[in-house]
Amino acid sequence: MSIKRLTLLVLTIISLIPVLFSLINSINQPQVQVNLELYQTNLILQSSEFLGKYSNIDQTKANLNFTEVKKVLIGKNPYKVVSDKYKIALETSQKNLDRLENQFEITIGSSVSVDVKDSPITPSSNSVYSTKQEQLKTNINSQKQIIDRLKLELGILKIKQGEISKAIESWQSMLTTNNENDLDSKIEVVADILTNLWNENPKILSNAESQIQDNLHGWFSYQALTRLYTLQDRQADLISLKNKQQEKANLAIIKLIWISIIPVLLGIIGFSLLIFLLAQLLLKKHGSILYFDKKLSWQTPWDTETIWQVLIVGFFFFGQIIFPIVLNFFPFNPTSFSLRQKAFYILASYLSLTLVGICVLYWSIKSYFPLPKDWFRFEIKSNWLAWGVGGYLVALPLVIIVSLINQQIWDGQGGSNPLLFLALEAQDTVVLAIFYFTASLLAPFYEEIMFRGFLLPSLTRYIPVWAAITISSLIFALAHLNLSEVLPLGILGMVLGVVYTRSRNLLSSMLVHSLWNSGTLLNLFLLGSSGK
Repeated sequence: MSIKRLTLLVLTIISLIPVLFSLINSINQPQVQVNLELYQTNLILQSSEFLGKYSNIDQTKANLNFTEVKKVLIGKNPYKVVSDKYKIALETSQKNLDRLENQFEITIGSSVSVDVKDSPITPSSNSVYSTKQEQLKTNINSQKQIIDRLKLELGILKIKQGEISKAIESWQSMLTTNNENDLDSKIEVVADILTNLWNENPKILSNAESQIQDNLHGWFSYQALTRLYTLQDRQADLISLKNKQQEKANLAIIKLIWISIIPVLLGIIGFSLLIFLLAQLLLKKHGSILYFDKKLSWQTPWDTETIWQVLIVGFFFFGQIIFPIVLNFFPFNPTSFSLRQKAFYILASYLSLTLVGICVLYWSIKSYFPLPKDWFRFEIKSNWLAWGVGGYLVALPLVIIVSLINQQIWDGQGGSNPLLFLALEAQDTVVLAIFYFTASLLAPFYEEIMFRGFLLPSLTRYIPVWAAITISSLIFALAHLNLSEVLPLGILGMVLGVVYTRSRNLLSSMLVHSLWNSGTLLNLFLLGSSGK
């Protein structure tokens, strides 16, 4: 074995160890999907207050139309539907809490064992367990807060369905003391306030209004404040509150249409297009778009060593090893950043990865210049728009169906891209602009060059095109470091691979990738704004 190959082997082992650990750790991380469903329920609840405004002449007809529109968007009994989703979320959160507490017990046992076995000159082993225990404690407390908030909001949903005694019983179970001055958390304070508001003999506690405004959001805040203002006979504030809620309901209807109806319509178009492509494959075979043969392979001038070098050194080694080491020399902790600072940090990180990856790619293949004509093509004067839009439409139903199956497999676990959680919180124009540039422009540019522009064609030197599309898609999915996303991202990667292979134009797959990420970001923004 040559020195270069031995070096690549060592770098591969070093690079893939953190990748493997990240994938394993993602097993116990929650998916963003659970959060998305809860955010969408708030949109449904906001929309339930929608009345609409039409002229007096058309008022009767308009009321009928509103009824039908609301039934389609939120169902006949939205409160029961949302309550059921909350109960599922509560069960999932409780399972997460149980897992975390079991892990904590295991680490306590392990740390005791290490403490007994370790010699005085190796005290660092126990510190590793101590750090892990602190992180688990933080995660456990965070999960408990999530459970308490779910119970708090579920109680308001019970009130809306006439189950007042059950709601009060649920809130009272959250209280650790009978003395309102000794309550442990803000959630408990609000639970105490709500209990007193809906008791048979209502009592308005001090700071009730400010506590509700600070700790309840969206529709839940509206319901609690409505009860408070009604008891206090504050008619002017009650009218103002209802007017503001109606404005929010109007916006919620528009958001719900965009999130629920438009993807379904686009999915139907995409599914029809997919059926057409499959029928074409069955009838025409060799002349169909989905048929792959040796003619679609690329003329690849380099061998596996070059492929190996670009992928490991250019993508994994720098991203998983060098970049984290370099960050240790900077006097800041990204976890303590504000949302805007995190957005700039993510942009700077991805720009660095992109520049290094492209440089390693160029350095690795420059000796083979000029490349055959099909390599790294950016043809503006072609049908790349049609390929991009068509690929996106086909990807929609495929990825959505696979994602639904995937949720059942992982039961809310398996991790998600951290950017998705941050995008849910992003209501800052600057933050949104940075996220859009990073996810919808920079990521498609870099990842399509690496995975479709380089990896996929390189593999066709050794394996059939369909196998190259499959393997490059799998590596693309695994590179996102979350096990629960491997299946849906693998399917998306295959669509991207087919689009690039058939169009021979990186602009086509970049457009599909950009449209997908843009749609995801837009949905996250709309959902995130529903709780404000």
